[in-house]
Amino acid sequence: MTSTAPARRLRIGIGGIGIESSTFCPHRSTTDDFRQTRGQELLDRYTWTRPGSDLAGLVEWVPLLHATSLPGGPVEAESYLILKDELVTRIREAGPLDGMVYDIHGAMSVIGLTDAEGDLTEAVRAALDAHGSRPLLSAAMDLHGNVSRRFADPCDLLTAHRLAPHEDAWDTRERAARNLVRCLRDGTRPHRAWVQVPVLLPGEKTSTRLEPAKSLYASLAETEKLPGILDAAMWVGYAWADEPRCKAAIVVTGDDARLAAAEAEKLARRYWDARRDFVFVGPTGSAEECIEKAVASDKRPFLISDSGDNPTAGGAGDLAYMLGKLLDNEAIRSGQVTAVHPGITDPLAVARCFEAGVGAEVTLSVGGKVDAGHGGPYELTGTVTALQRATEQKDRAEGGAYDRGVDMAAVRVGGLTVVLVERRKPFHTLADFMGPAEGGLGVDPRTYDLVVVKIGYLEPELHDMAADWLLALTPGGVDQDLLRLGHHRVERPLYPFDNDAYADGSGPHGTGPDLTATLL
Repeated sequence: MTSTAPARRLRIGIGGIGIESSTFCPHRSTTDDFRQTRGQELLDRYTWTRPGSDLAGLVEWVPLLHATSLPGGPVEAESYLILKDELVTRIREAGPLDGMVYDIHGAMSVIGLTDAEGDLTEAVRAALDAHGSRPLLSAAMDLHGNVSRRFADPCDLLTAHRLAPHEDAWDTRERAARNLVRCLRDGTRPHRAWVQVPVLLPGEKTSTRLEPAKSLYASLAETEKLPGILDAAMWVGYAWADEPRCKAAIVVTGDDARLAAAEAEKLARRYWDARRDFVFVGPTGSAEECIEKAVASDKRPFLISDSGDNPTAGGAGDLAYMLGKLLDNEAIRSGQVTAVHPGITDPLAVARCFEAGVGAEVTLSVGGKVDAGHGGPYELTGTVTALQRATEQKDRAEGGAYDRGVDMAAVRVGGLTVVLVERRKPFHTLADFMGPAEGGLGVDPRTYDLVVVKIGYLEPELHDMAADWLLALTPGGVDQDLLRLGHHRVERPLYPFDNDAYADGSGPHGTGPDLTATLL
């Protein structure tokens, strides 16, 4: 422990680069996909940076660069370097800082790198230290991020969301900031106890809406109440990147190094022991099975997740796989049952719809142009029922993800309305379907029998809307069936790829992996 307490108002920078990247997705992310904020716009993202905050008199917040993107494929190397170089340059040009709030995701993949956050954080650390001191670096992360030793070493504080869905995303950022201010005012540089757990599970099996994740994450608040402990964090890792760092991790931070290590090991053991108890957050089935059950049900609206092509987990968002399955169903095709399937990305098809106009019949080759590995485009003939220009929407940042306005077109075929988008877009709220009050797309999902969304577990508004729900185990860049994706660079043994690696007690540490915490 070392004393770092300044006798003046603290200068704390804020910045970071955040994206969740599937290495199994053929989409490539570029600077154009990132919402980049600087200056006052960056400070306005947070409540605790505002003049009325209790921290206002203690801290001068220094805005650097914050860049965040909707999840997608790996980031192009050139785009990453542009963002990285600007962030590092702004840190150096900011002058001496006492600390930095490092607002990231933790599952960014970059073409040519095996640990993007490790590379970025080493550069951030060097820039912070360039003025001759060692400012404290406090990382706020998504629980689906990865925490390698290379990444954790340069950070002084690390914390992560404790809810999935991430209803506490802004709370996490504030916790990272307040923990940082506390340490700087107390003049302490805390110990970090870090341990990785050889388990890699998709988010749809680790939702905190149900056990065992519910209790595991609830226990973190109790751990940090212990004298000598500042924070406890748990990451499930990111299942759709094929990199050695991808696995669960625990970090416990505090003044008492021995206690932090013991608590980190306890949490790691609990996670390991519970690995077989994680189940999908809802009932599952193939696309055909889910559609058949939904059509036969009297629950309306009945929601189905097209989980393998979920753009908010890193999917391409342009697969027409589920579209084909919906129109294979006679009840939907004939109009006996109505369905809406939003979010297939296809700029050419959207442009064709705008050229034709509302009411026109169009024949389109839909989807399958970015991710062509699961059936390719679907040939569709239908009627354009609604159009919406991007300028009619407002940019928004929810939980750090970027969802800017896009051109959209609704096309009806029998009982199915398919919503096409010119760039990848999530559909998580009623407003995503309906659009703004005037001139919007006007598709109300509550009026359909089936709502089939490219998503994994349902976000809160969809969850509340659903009379019933099924998780379709569809193919794509974020396939829930990890074993058929083809991981070959992850560190082994790793559950569930090596289901029985320690079952006979012959593993390198008897009946289980080595879960000894490392003090950083």
